Amino acid sequence: MQTPAAPPSVEATGHPRRGLVLTTMCAAVILVVAMVSAVNLAVPKLADSDLHPSPTQLLWFVDAYVIVFACLLIPAGVVGDRWGRKRALLWGLGVFAVGCLICALANGIPVLLAGRIITGAGAALVMPATLSLALIAFPPAERPQAIATWTGASGIGGVVGYLVGGGLLQFLPWQGLFAAMVPVTAAVMYAVRFAPAAPRNDTPLDPAGTGLLVLGFVALLYGIIEGPATGWSSAPIVSAFVLGLLVLTGFALQQARSRQPMLEPQLFRTPRLRAGALGVTAAFFAMFALFFTNAQYLQYVKGMSPLTAGVAFLPLAVCMMLVSRRASRLTARFGARPVMAVGMLLIAASLLCVSWSDAGTPYALYAVYLVAAGGGMGLTLPPLTMGIMGAVPSHRAGLGSGLNSAAREIGSALGVAVIGTVTTSRFAAAADPATGAGHHSASGILAAAARLGAGEHARAVTAFSDAAGTGYRVVAATLVIAALFVLRWHRAPESG
Repeated sequence: MQTPAAPPSVEATGHPRRGLVLTTMCAAVILVVAMVSAVNLAVPKLADSDLHPSPTQLLWFVDAYVIVFACLLIPAGVVGDRWGRKRALLWGLGVFAVGCLICALANGIPVLLAGRIITGAGAALVMPATLSLALIAFPPAERPQAIATWTGASGIGGVVGYLVGGGLLQFLPWQGLFAAMVPVTAAVMYAVRFAPAAPRNDTPLDPAGTGLLVLGFVALLYGIIEGPATGWSSAPIVSAFVLGLLVLTGFALQQARSRQPMLEPQLFRTPRLRAGALGVTAAFFAMFALFFTNAQYLQYVKGMSPLTAGVAFLPLAVCMMLVSRRASRLTARFGARPVMAVGMLLIAASLLCVSWSDAGTPYALYAVYLVAAGGGMGLTLPPLTMGIMGAVPSHRAGLGSGLNSAAREIGSALGVAVIGTVTTSRFAAAADPATGAGHHSASGILAAAARLGAGEHARAVTAFSDAAGTGYRVVAATLVIAALFVLRWHRAPESG
């Protein structure tokens, strides 16, 4: 008698509702990434609000979320592997909603920043769980396309933030942006119930390593953000940079000596993982530098409303989604290195073109630059993400997803911090004394110039365009240097 064949496993055939699972995971990713970019459109309204934030407080308003988001992503991936990725996703969405509610009700800058920190902690639990849950829902043959779809969603989340944020801020005060996120988050939590429950493992938590990682990155970003106001050679800033480097070195040593490290240093012996981590960081460093300054350019220089500014960024999102869905096929045909090289070159070229934009630049031409940036991101991110996820064992998928997401958010935080400090410092120095009196942020000076008259506003707009152009060129040069290392490492043999 012939023994009947065993039914194929879910691992081999995929989850029966994997399309719905992927859609839900993409929605969760878009939600937390959109909050990174949406607040950029809220900066002008917050700058003119009764809270009277300082220039550095405005940067912390944007970056507090991103810093906590970035620093907790790797620990959050480990938490998901140990406690269950679906549970981590639900808890993360709940914490995210609480943080948004605190921001909406904030009556002072300290409370607002506390809300942003809580929201970032929730987002850190969400991000790695989404990619790992999406992957286990698909059979191995379909996972590259699932990664490409997830990558496209995570990339366009920034533009969705522009669209939704612009629409809300067109009619509501800045608090309305955060209040609207609470019911949206609740709807995503309801949809998560269809996601599969991923197997857990006994990966230990690492409080000491988590503390060192967070402290190191916060110290470095503190130095970047506070440097222009305090002075780059001042004792607090020099101390912050020294502390950050020492603490991150201590983190690396602690992980190397630990019997059960949170992030095994041996993983970075794989050249493609190094290439993936650096490449993702550099790509989002460039993209969020563009997001941060673009919001002020479109509103103050081009005179657009928040809603129109959000819609104006749509070409980038559309192009990125279309290209990212084809990146896996292009990679299979031509290889990862040529695809990534073209992608990173497109991003750098688009930043250089944007750096020469001013009040007279037609929007149609500006949209071409955005299309180039979106196409570059769509080509670059899928092969980089596949390199990272392929370098970690399947039972540590949460860690791999956390590492990929951490690279993204660290790049985002650095992009905002670097272009914010370069633009603000150069712009404040060039602004007319009558315009800049009492204002040190780009938003404050441009708003003051608009109130003083057409002549003062025109001079301020010119100064801002020049300052932003310098910032974009710095970012583009940094991206090109990073791309050389990425392409070199990706060519190296896997033995490293």
